[in-house]
Amino acid sequence: MHYHHAGSPAQELKDLTVPLDDLVKSNNIDVSMYNKAMIDGLTVEGTLRGIPYDAEPVVLYYNKDLLAAAGVKEPTLNYTTSQFVADLKALTKDGVAGLAVPPGFGSGPGLPIAFANGNEPVKDGQLDLTNEGLVKDQQFAFDLAAKEKVANAPQASDGTDVPEQQFMSGKAAMIIDGPWMYDMLTTKTQGKVGIAVVPSESGKSIGMIQGSAFAIAASCKDKEAAFQNIMKITTPEVVGAVGAARGTVPSVESAVKDWAGNKPEADVAVVEALLESGRPLVTTPNWNQVETTFTQYSGEGFRGSKTAEELLATIMNSAK
Repeated sequence: MHYHHAGSPAQELKDLTVPLDDLVKSNNIDVSMYNKAMIDGLTVEGTLRGIPYDAEPVVLYYNKDLLAAAGVKEPTLNYTTSQFVADLKALTKDGVAGLAVPPGFGSGPGLPIAFANGNEPVKDGQLDLTNEGLVKDQQFAFDLAAKEKVANAPQASDGTDVPEQQFMSGKAAMIIDGPWMYDMLTTKTQGKVGIAVVPSESGKSIGMIQGSAFAIAASCKDKEAAFQNIMKITTPEVVGAVGAARGTVPSVESAVKDWAGNKPEADVAVVEALLESGRPLVTTPNWNQVETTFTQYSGEGFRGSKTAEELLATIMNSAK
């Protein structure tokens, strides 16, 4: 069984998957070689339900040429939200938006900024969308378009490709996106591209980590054989090779260097810092519905006709 970029779905699959703790023990697997946030996200009620093969912290991409032209200093490992807003204001001019924004929830910018501040959408396996911190951070994201006018309100029909296109064509100076987009955004953008941590109030950012994992279905007849197969495809060598070829950030710390390859040291340092500080995006069984409803109404938030509080409360009620 294999999942992709949907945060950590272990919670919703606990009845369908096998606890792996005994297999890990009998095969002498050192689980500490994997990214801690991913292991936390794959642990349900104290039992490990999956072995991760990637661990991908969301990052902030920026167009170095546009920043230089606007006299904005390049952000790196420490970036405050107040500096971020000041920078976006300086960058928004001549038909260029400071930030490109997709309409989704997980694709940001609100949720990655909430994570950076230590606020999360799920608590003890339950949706917790109306906690004060999350509401405040989502409102901050909406206000970037509605009040500060440094981003364009997205359409509900926009995929992530619309803001990515806006960024690559030089019509937006920054975008918050996954590291799996690194090769594309650094090679296809008009202008040179760098990455930084997602901004936070303190400047010390907590990464929002998504990834994929292999689990064993409860219906599986030969669990030992299934586990052996999983271990073959999640060795440091294999996840490193996949990371080098496909640009996914490996789940194994020692293999991150293979992903790093010849990428600029400053960019690698950003990903490593976020892997270190990061927390898993844990989701719930109705997460797809949360995403769909958020995407449908987020335009009203970015246009200022609905508050984050109203919108998140609506989603909480409809997702029950």
